[in-house]
Amino acid sequence: MEVILLMASTVDGIIAKNSSQVVDWTGKADKKYYVEVTKKAGVMIMGSNTYDSIGRPLPGRLNVVMTRDKSRQSDQDNLIFTDLPPAGILEDLERKGYTSVALVGGATVNTLFIRENLITQIHLTLVPRLFGSGLSLFAPPLDLDLEVSLTSTKDLGDGHILLIYHVGNRQLPLG
Repeated sequence: MEVILLMASTVDGIIAKNSSQVVDWTGKADKKYYVEVTKKAGVMIMGSNTYDSIGRPLPGRLNVVMTRDKSRQSDQDNLIFTDLPPAGILEDLERKGYTSVALVGGATVNTLFIRENLITQIHLTLVPRLFGSGLSLFAPPLDLDLEVSLTSTKDLGDGHILLIYHVGNRQLPLG
């Protein structure tokens, strides 16, 4: 299963000022790229804070929301609430015929997937802003060291740079 971590970050490495911030600071080109990747994958996986900041399931793709809140239920075909661990979610999606997913955050969900070495690509848009503090790509503590290799870059305009990394499949020794 191809698992693409799809995120935007400020130059100082912040993905949001807080867990409820709407990502309205990234620019049109990044939003267009986000739609392209998530629709091509067919599935978006996110945490409940990310889903709540979006406010609705996005059309044209399956929205999978990781939550421990058993009261969250869906009455929509393109929205699933689940308490399965990352590997369980991917196994379920593979059984349904999916071969690719877009992991769209937040930091806690990103961390769950990277700890299990499930992320295969990182698509990171660097946005020309500084927040000074806030949420990082992953939630600390994150005690790992994975190889990533830059496979491509693209200038999205207005100072926005898309970086695409392949994530190595072996964890390096710490130290």
